[in-house]
Amino acid sequence: MSIQRIETGPRMSQAVIHNKTVYLAGQVAGDDAGAGVYEETRSILANIDRLLAAAGSDKSRLLSATIWLTDMDSFADMNRAWEAWVVPGATPARATVMSPRLAAAKYHVEIGVVAAQG
Repeated sequence: MSIQRIETGPRMSQAVIHNKTVYLAGQVAGDDAGAGVYEETRSILANIDRLLAAAGSDKSRLLSATIWLTDMDSFADMNRAWEAWVVPGATPARATVMSPRLAAAKYHVEIGVVAAQG
């Protein structure tokens, strides 16, 4: 079985495909860092869409998601963006945890997902 890597850098790949499963690295907001949890989440989800498409998948094929927040008080803002994006009836298994160290890099949200390839 082959392994395909997408946007490979010196420390990590943004996506890895193995055995028809797509693994995305944790995504952060990039240029939208510090814009607020809702805005950062929307930016991250758009990037997840882009990477999943490059890997031959999409958000309807999500298997799991892990979300890191700097402050659990922002959970509702993240969920507002998430719920507008996720496909009803195709929601993944999901965990959301607090990671205050993200704030040191000026991010409020990081999201990693695993999806089935199309």
